[in-house]
Amino acid sequence: MVVKKASPEAGKAEVEAYLERVPEPARGTLKKMRAMIRAAAPKEATEAISYKIPSFQYKGALVWYAVFKNHCSFFPMNLSLFDEFGEELKKYKTSKGTIQFPVDEPLPKALVTRIVKARAAANEAKAQVGLRVI
Repeated sequence: MVVKKASPEAGKAEVEAYLERVPEPARGTLKKMRAMIRAAAPKEATEAISYKIPSFQYKGALVWYAVFKNHCSFFPMNLSLFDEFGEELKKYKTSKGTIQFPVDEPLPKALVTRIVKARAAANEAKAQVGLRVI
């Protein structure tokens, strides 16, 4: 995994710089996504740029998110979540490891929140048994 080892403040600043380079309306969508993730993530979670896109880290990689031409991608980093949340994900385009949300539609806050909380719980469980979380 390519995560710069930086202070939490530096990671946050890098994410803010990334967001400032994104044109509207995608910037507003990503800022909402960031706020949803921040609200759902444990308070110890930090931000970083990883694989050249914003991410949250908590006992390893938590989630990534990014903007592309016609959608905002959310990378929950756990394929089993696609089965767990399959019914709710049917209305969104998905591919291996990503959920695509249109930039011009409201984000599904409840779904994003539940996925982030599930990822945090999985990272905590892996950390307790000493497994490395990517």
